[in-house]
Amino acid sequence: MNTARIAELLKPFLDTANGQRLTTNDLQVISTYIDLLLRWNARINLTAVRQPEEIVTRHFGESLFAARHLFPARTTLVRPANPALSEVEGTVLAEQGSPGTRLIDIGSGAGFPGLPIKIWAPAIGVILIESNQKKATFLREVTRSLTLTNINVFAGRAEVHPDPPADVVTLRAVEHFETVLPIATSLVAPGGHLALLVGQAQLTQAHDLAPELVWIPPIPIPLSASRVLAIGVRQ
Repeated sequence: MNTARIAELLKPFLDTANGQRLTTNDLQVISTYIDLLLRWNARINLTAVRQPEEIVTRHFGESLFAARHLFPARTTLVRPANPALSEVEGTVLAEQGSPGTRLIDIGSGAGFPGLPIKIWAPAIGVILIESNQKKATFLREVTRSLTLTNINVFAGRAEVHPDPPADVVTLRAVEHFETVLPIATSLVAPGGHLALLVGQAQLTQAHDLAPELVWIPPIPIPLSASRVLAIGVRQ
């Protein structure tokens, strides 16, 4: 998919006024990711969304919206080495997150939101938990094809995941929400964050199921009538 079109479609989800932009390389990686997703989706059911532009807004847009709130971008304006470059092209996007930060994405499916968050914050370590073996195979393939490092795909259920709790745990569009949410909460380290991409109607349920978290006011997701980003913090 054309990277300029991808950038245009993702604008509503990024705070470009404050310098939160994707790099040229990020956009190319997303383009390759979309190509792989469409190819695999013809063989196995990774997502019900079939149109490339809708994949950008529904999947990448929502995931990157969460990413920029979890790992705010910092920009540094530098003088371009090539005088022909514009000022924007001379803006370096500082790396978000730190090498010691760990994120667990539960029910990763086709990789959302975990992989777009990794593209946004390349320094962090990411664990993608996906119990469906075919989807887990896709996650390994896309990780290899995009040459993303410090990513582990766990092909099993979250409740038997052996690693210690993480700084950030993400959850989006999973079945049996009432069962999975307490498990997700247990995987959040002290001081860590649980980030939910859910419908407004699930907020009360989330608060009831995870009373040990302190919940930040939900943030409406752009281009959606009811979906929000809900973030809970473990004290």
